[in-house]
Amino acid sequence: MRALAVIDGEHYASTVRDALAELPYEFVGALMAGGTEKLRGDSDYGVPLYDELEEALRELEPELVLDLSDEPVLGPAARFRVASRVLAAGIAYAGADFRFEPPELEAFSLPSLAVFATGKRVGKTAVSAHVGRLLSRDRDVIAVAMGRGGPATPEVAESPPSLDELLALSRAGSHAASDYLEIAAAARVVTIGCRRCGGGLAGAVASSNVQAGAELALQRGADFVVLSGSLPRKVPTTFYADAVRDLGRRDVRVVLDSEGEPLRLAVEAGPFLVSPNQREAEQLVGQELEDDDDFLMALDAIAEMGARNVLITLENGCFALMRFAGFGMIYLKSGSGHAFARKRLW
Repeated sequence: MRALAVIDGEHYASTVRDALAELPYEFVGALMAGGTEKLRGDSDYGVPLYDELEEALRELEPELVLDLSDEPVLGPAARFRVASRVLAAGIAYAGADFRFEPPELEAFSLPSLAVFATGKRVGKTAVSAHVGRLLSRDRDVIAVAMGRGGPATPEVAESPPSLDELLALSRAGSHAASDYLEIAAAARVVTIGCRRCGGGLAGAVASSNVQAGAELALQRGADFVVLSGSLPRKVPTTFYADAVRDLGRRDVRVVLDSEGEPLRLAVEAGPFLVSPNQREAEQLVGQELEDDDDFLMALDAIAEMGARNVLITLENGCFALMRFAGFGMIYLKSGSGHAFARKRLW
């Protein structure tokens, strides 16, 4: 397993070097956390040294960060800050007598936004309600809220609860101030209430029905779903492709904007529209695109891979292949003060 060590100058370099050789990992580098005032000259640790954590994670791509430092260089608070940055990158963080795993997130095939914080009673519910209300101005928003007093089975609040409804819930022994009811009242969006039990140091929960709540949100349907952006570390390259197929079975049209292997696999899954830029389109078709004929060839090639409609974006315009019911296939170009359209029947 590829590992990045966190070390300090309080330990003799020879002590650290021997530990790296003894431990059952493939150490690809070390992060110097501090204490360098005690080092003599250029100490040799046998691996590349880094001063910035993010740079080390990006360049080395470790599967584990192993903390070999100690107080006073890294005390509990400082160590938790390092652990948080490592876990946020999707990498496990371990030490002499502890190990934190990044919480595993379940796949969700609709655009979603998570609101979380590093502590309790800091206003997460208020922020969630505000975000929901802002997004609902021009979008169909569903909020899924998870709290310690939520319902045993996910419940849907279709409209803001009335005072009589809240009193009835309270008198029946339910939590009438549960997060989902607060969000429904403040944001005036459809809200699904869930519950959880337990909270780990890395953010995981011991038990929760939020996955059932997410499935309930999916069942409410949508006309279009936009899948956009590079996939996070450790997310399978098939994620977008799987989502395109799953949504297709629900008759949901998918607009795709990604890059690399996730883009290629998702195009083959048959999205409604794919929108690569010139560089991404060149990667898909395996050649540079220089003139109109090249771009028209690329449109055809990407459509043959599986996309129903193709939009190749440029710095000052675009090329597009669009299919319209009753009109067949139409090629479009815009930019630099000119445009053209060509039609080809099915």
